[in-house]
Amino acid sequence: MLEKARELSIYTAYNINVDAIVYLKEEHIKKLVSEFGEDTIRKRMDEYPREVNEPLDFVARLILALKTGKPTAVPLVNEELHAWFDSRFEYDLERMGGQAGIISNLLASLDFRRVIVYSPILAEKQARMFVNKPNLIYPLVEDENLVFKHPSEAYREGDPIKINRIFEFRKGMKFKLGNELIEVPFSGRFILSSRFESIKIETRDDLRPFLPEIGENIDGAILSGYQGIKLRYSDGKDANYYLKRAKEDIMLLKRNRDVKVHLEFASIQNRELRKKVIYNLFPLVDSVGMDESEIAHVLNALGYSQLADRIFTYNRIEDTVLGGKILIDDMNLEVLQIHTIYYIMYITHKDNPLSEKELRSSLEIATTLAAARAKLGDIKTPEDFKAGLTVPYNERGEFVKLRFEEAKRRTREYKVVIIPTRLVKNPVSTVGLGDTISAGAFTSYLAMLKEKGKL
Repeated sequence: MLEKARELSIYTAYNINVDAIVYLKEEHIKKLVSEFGEDTIRKRMDEYPREVNEPLDFVARLILALKTGKPTAVPLVNEELHAWFDSRFEYDLERMGGQAGIISNLLASLDFRRVIVYSPILAEKQARMFVNKPNLIYPLVEDENLVFKHPSEAYREGDPIKINRIFEFRKGMKFKLGNELIEVPFSGRFILSSRFESIKIETRDDLRPFLPEIGENIDGAILSGYQGIKLRYSDGKDANYYLKRAKEDIMLLKRNRDVKVHLEFASIQNRELRKKVIYNLFPLVDSVGMDESEIAHVLNALGYSQLADRIFTYNRIEDTVLGGKILIDDMNLEVLQIHTIYYIMYITHKDNPLSEKELRSSLEIATTLAAARAKLGDIKTPEDFKAGLTVPYNERGEFVKLRFEEAKRRTREYKVVIIPTRLVKNPVSTVGLGDTISAGAFTSYLAMLKEKGKL
């Protein structure tokens, strides 16, 4: 089905950034503990800072992430901290980041027919991180006409660059916090996401009138980056202003053709903003993708705090299924895709045009693509997909299937499909794996709908 998916044209927006990657070593943590002190760090860990305003906030949340081994993203809101980070860490790698950037490079490298990528900011350094492929294009307005160019020919002088710092950690890494010996239980990453006023999540005014035309010429859209919206801005604008524009963008894309839209949800620490994004945007899209911690955050924002707490605490499949059914119904979604370390899940209503077998094959493509990326570090050609086929399913695969069968007995009004993930034991990188899963799942889902004449 990947061959069929490659015939599609996809639009993806809004967030691109530079990922500055550090492969964490025990020495990094020892130096940080020595600099700030065990008692000071523990006190800040107990306070659980939800954003990074000073270096101690960063150290506290980083060590919490290492203790659980779970992928974590926390916003950096103090622009003056760049110098502190640059003085403490040497970056092992700088590459394309941001959901729209990662997904557009992935689909272009897989030779999709046409990949239109859009971000309201495009600096030269960023533009040159896009793969050099003729099927990857960026929309511009010249002489009041819509034109498309490769991003490397479309950058704007003076545009800011968004830098996210990513700290990759490995299972088994050990360090001491006072008398406590901490051993990292899983490989993962801690993302420090820049959240500055200069970075807007919107479509520029000159391009907005052309969104219906873009919508006519694509099979689907993958939208992301809404976690970058701030509650309030110094110019008097607020989150409501940018969410109103985001809603209008989706409706403009769908104006002349009911194009399928997928929203890739990412962690939003502020509960008020999270709630605004959910209620404003989820009802307008067809598909949403998220991980298990994000579905718990979403359910908490919607008022299902006990269920959210159970998902956070126990990670039981039956709770995740129940939460997914609530989201499908409350937000009127066509399909919800949830990805975790050990499994990927689709939840749809019973009348979905695709059979459970077809939905399962879509998820198989998704986990194989992610395994290929984890094994190789990146996907550069369609042939790289085969590397994922050599990766075995994770050791909890049979347990996942058993628990799923128990949960499925309560889902007669829905189609619920789950597969174990293919898990690379020593991944080259874990950055972008969730985005890869969602892109693979959504595009293969579209390809199957198209083959049935439902797209």
